Amino acid sequence: MDGGAAVTEWNYADVWEAVADHLADAPALTHGARTLRWGELDRRADGLAQWLLDHGVERQDKVALYLANCPEYLEATFAAFKVSLVPINTNYRYADAELAYLWDNADAVAVVFHGAFAERAGRVRDQVPRVRSWLWVDDGSGPCPEWAVPYEDAVSTQTAGRVRAPWGRGPDDLLMLYTGGTTGMPKGVMWRQDDLFARMNAAGFRRYDQEAGIADVHAQLTTGTRGMTTLPACPLMHGTGCFSAMESLSEGGRVVTLASRQFDPVELLDTVEREQVNGLVIVGDAFAKPILAALDDHPGRWDLTSLVGMISSGVMWSEETKQGLLKHHPGMLLVDAFSSSEALGMGSSVSSGTGAARTARFTLGPEVRVLDADDRDVVPGSGAVGVLALGGRIPVGYYKDETKSASTFRVIDGVRYSVPGDFAEVAEDGTIHLLGRGSVCINTGGEKVYPEEVEEAVKTFDGVVDAVAVGIPNERFGEEIVAVVELAPGVPGDTVAPEAVIEHVKAQLASYKAPKRVRVVETIGRSPSGKVDYGRHKREAATWAGVE
Repeated sequence: MDGGAAVTEWNYADVWEAVADHLADAPALTHGARTLRWGELDRRADGLAQWLLDHGVERQDKVALYLANCPEYLEATFAAFKVSLVPINTNYRYADAELAYLWDNADAVAVVFHGAFAERAGRVRDQVPRVRSWLWVDDGSGPCPEWAVPYEDAVSTQTAGRVRAPWGRGPDDLLMLYTGGTTGMPKGVMWRQDDLFARMNAAGFRRYDQEAGIADVHAQLTTGTRGMTTLPACPLMHGTGCFSAMESLSEGGRVVTLASRQFDPVELLDTVEREQVNGLVIVGDAFAKPILAALDDHPGRWDLTSLVGMISSGVMWSEETKQGLLKHHPGMLLVDAFSSSEALGMGSSVSSGTGAARTARFTLGPEVRVLDADDRDVVPGSGAVGVLALGGRIPVGYYKDETKSASTFRVIDGVRYSVPGDFAEVAEDGTIHLLGRGSVCINTGGEKVYPEEVEEAVKTFDGVVDAVAVGIPNERFGEEIVAVVELAPGVPGDTVAPEAVIEHVKAQLASYKAPKRVRVVETIGRSPSGKVDYGRHKREAATWAGVE
């Protein structure tokens, strides 16, 4: 693409190559003691892109990223974009069946995986015959399996310059974000790159002119001014971490990832100080509370003056925690971004040293409406509850799920909206008070868990005849899962150990989907049609646990 031409549609590979043209010697990715500069990142992504072409990929083929946070995650994403492939996030907490389902549903043809995940990937290989290429990223956990190719061999592929596929690349190229959602199995949310870039660019720190397109990218970067240094503490496999990292790179910034795979607030704060991080990305109190505890335990230990702001998305971020963090660094902004995989920019709440915003109170983003059951706008201050609908740049739909796409992406008054199912009240001043999803989806630490999946696993435990899974308040994770179980006739309650039930579920599902507590009841109390009152069980479980 001609760097001087005016283009009004976006492709991430074009933008990131423009950044590499102007900031070749600037740092792009840092992981522990390792830093990749923009020129090196561009060359390595070209090598991987060429390797994929040499191994028979076709336009918009899917490449699964089965990786913990690392430079290779974004490097492989760059390579995929260069040759019009679709990167697919993979939750590394998934058990075998979940993993096989995701890669099969996504039609993945290649998987980039960390060595630590080799055993599990090997177990599901026969279940995903479409996957032809397995690229092993060395993390010191063991040798490369015989059925895989070392990632470093692939990125070392020689090229004659910038790599493009014969079919080119364009604004309609997709990025697909798999989300647990509320239907039990993961769903692939399809974003056109043009829509995703424009949506993120509108909220970025360095905003490019939409009309000038790639020409404005070159114009702004000609001065050599770098973008911000961003540290996504949350996983890149989730939208919050991935999208914030992609936006940082698009602005000519640097993305820093933590070397440890277990969240350590001391490591995080050490890294913020050492790497002079400007933007820290977290997911609610699950991250914020341990950070605050470390700061409280070691007052004055860390120089946080480089930190411009902390951004949280995915779960609510408590006012008390925000106030505590601001005492340690009053000069930063704390941004609570209300978004989902299907709807970016629904609302935001900003706190500063002058005061923390109230929990769950957000200012509506542009192109957002709150609609009643008849798709009419809720009157501010009326006390009525409505569902949020986002217009403008929204996803194409869910991959291979027309029914769910039609129910979430709806045409209202002649305009297409994304309506993921978030309910809220609208105050007189136009701010919204979030009430949560209208479904029974449980959000624990930013992970969405569908109750029926947990219930089916619990019901396979010997002695359990019926089960319901609900979420109750948890100070750190937002919600924790409680399994409410009904035992078979004649089975004494004291013979069913909660720990055994929990371990039974962990053997079948990702560990975060397992209940934290198990409550035995005389009867679940289903209606004649088989329906269950989740609201009642949720309230009763909270009372039982003493966390109302």
